[in-house]
Amino acid sequence: MIYLAVLLMTLVGALGAFFFKKSVGGTAGIFSLFASPAFYLGGILYVSAALMNVVLLRYMDYTVLYPMSAVTYIWSLLLSNRFMGEKVTGKKLAGICLILAGVTVLAG
Repeated sequence: MIYLAVLLMTLVGALGAFFFKKSVGGTAGIFSLFASPAFYLGGILYVSAALMNVVLLRYMDYTVLYPMSAVTYIWSLLLSNRFMGEKVTGKKLAGICLILAGVTVLAG
């Protein structure tokens, strides 16, 4: 159950970054950024992920949880590929495999 919470935390963090990226996509300046609903949604999601992280630290060692937060990069790859058309390259896949291997070792 705790590992599902870690997955949720990393997904929420990745969604926060995704909406931050969406908020700066077509903005002309810093003031138009604050008019973007995506900017605020990104902030809410980012803070939510940080709060989840704090709660999870009550149940997991920092030396395990913090490296597991790298799963956020996997979510980011999937989101950027699906919704922003970014390419998945061999280097990116290799990095994802290394992240998965590290998380598997830590979780085991």
